[in-house]
Amino acid sequence: MIARDGANISLWQGTAEPYIPVRQLDTTRNYDVVIAGGGITGITTALQLQQTGLRCVVLEAHTLCFGTTGGTTAHLNTLLDTPYTTIANNFGKEGASLVAAAVREALNTVKGNIAKHGIDCNFEEATAYLFSQNENQTKELESIRAATIEAGVTASYTDSTPVPVQFEKALEIKNQAKFHPTRYVLAMAKVFEEAGGTIVQNCRVMATDNTDPLEVKTSLGDIKTGWLIYATHIPPGVNLVHLRCAPYRSYAMAVKLADERYPAGLSYDMYDPYHYYRTQLIDGEQFLIAGGEDHKTAHEDNTNAPFNKLESHIRNHFNVKEIAYRWSSQYFEPADGLPYIGHMPGQPGKILVATGFGGNGITYSHVAARLLSSIVLDKESPYIKLFDPNRIKPVAGFTNFVKENVDVAKQLITGFFTKEKIHGLADIAPGEGKIVQHEGQTLALYKDESGQVHTINPRCTHLKCTVNWNISEKTWDCPCHGARYDANGHVLTGPADIDLEKINL
Repeated sequence: MIARDGANISLWQGTAEPYIPVRQLDTTRNYDVVIAGGGITGITTALQLQQTGLRCVVLEAHTLCFGTTGGTTAHLNTLLDTPYTTIANNFGKEGASLVAAAVREALNTVKGNIAKHGIDCNFEEATAYLFSQNENQTKELESIRAATIEAGVTASYTDSTPVPVQFEKALEIKNQAKFHPTRYVLAMAKVFEEAGGTIVQNCRVMATDNTDPLEVKTSLGDIKTGWLIYATHIPPGVNLVHLRCAPYRSYAMAVKLADERYPAGLSYDMYDPYHYYRTQLIDGEQFLIAGGEDHKTAHEDNTNAPFNKLESHIRNHFNVKEIAYRWSSQYFEPADGLPYIGHMPGQPGKILVATGFGGNGITYSHVAARLLSSIVLDKESPYIKLFDPNRIKPVAGFTNFVKENVDVAKQLITGFFTKEKIHGLADIAPGEGKIVQHEGQTLALYKDESGQVHTINPRCTHLKCTVNWNISEKTWDCPCHGARYDANGHVLTGPADIDLEKINL
């Protein structure tokens, strides 16, 4: 089983073994490329560049597939969460066609990697179904159909879908795919190391000096490199991309069905947030994977509630025998509908980033790998301008979006608390946490299983917003920019790169 950034283990982490790298970090060596992040984007990019003869190292703050790659539902799509209607409105019809071409190339890259390296990850091509359930959705579906076809993706109406959910009209898009994402990434990591690459786990990138070559400061020592790529889902520190990406959590379950009627294909309804369904065969066992109930990170007081809603939805449509796995995962929604892949805003020319993948991170990971490789190798690509992180697009509601993301708390902790006061405030069960107010002060309290109370400063170390307790994942989550910490305040995911301050009593 693979460790992950929360209390709930995903299907993918529960059915894969931890990766053990074969090399250690060599601080005396100059690397051509340092890739921060050991998920699907980082490993895929590293392998592509290593195979061109460059010396690459992947630095992962925890372990491979610890974060969103291990929490995905692993849909490989040319039918995207942001419909081609929106993409065409924001980037023009030519831009929509380029996006369609980019994601098709990404799917072919996955398929090619699996065939070339003989990767056993239960890859299957599948048909996707998008269906409407009321008149307004049906009108929207027709607009999506027309824009999808115009972008170059074949789409047609169908009289049936694989899932037992009533619908008005349904769209069928062939040549999509699904697979076991962590088994794919761990196999790719092995190929990368066999090609001479280096993977270092439990090594956090702390800072970068603007020198040539770049000097990258890590928790295991400083190294020099020609290029630095942040494939960390969201880059650390404070950057313009943090104002253009909103953090969200999505909920998923892997279910065993009593009647063995597992639906084929990939299916999606059109509600906001929408529900999605697919089946995965793993070691001879079938699982129905269903997800949805998305909300902005740390904006749900009781994160058990989305799980309960999702389970109720699944049981309403399927004959459930058992819930084998349940988990939630984080993604970042871009302001204008497309990821930010390329040169980091405000940074030297050889610092790159890939972020804002929305709900299509598995597909966009390979768009990013191809595009980042083109930039490093100084190759022309029609996608460089399209996905440029420095682009500015006027988007309806963007002003409010920025205002929401800079909702920085004003008060900082001052003074001291006695142990008696803390224990008096900690009216919580073992294994739970909460934010408390006392005499004008704000504290984050966590009571461990032995009843010991741990006290930390709840101000996120990124931009000082107040974190909230995630009861289902047992983490402290930041509602502003999505930084997440474990129960004791240790950083799990960026953009923060410093632990929450402990309050010593």
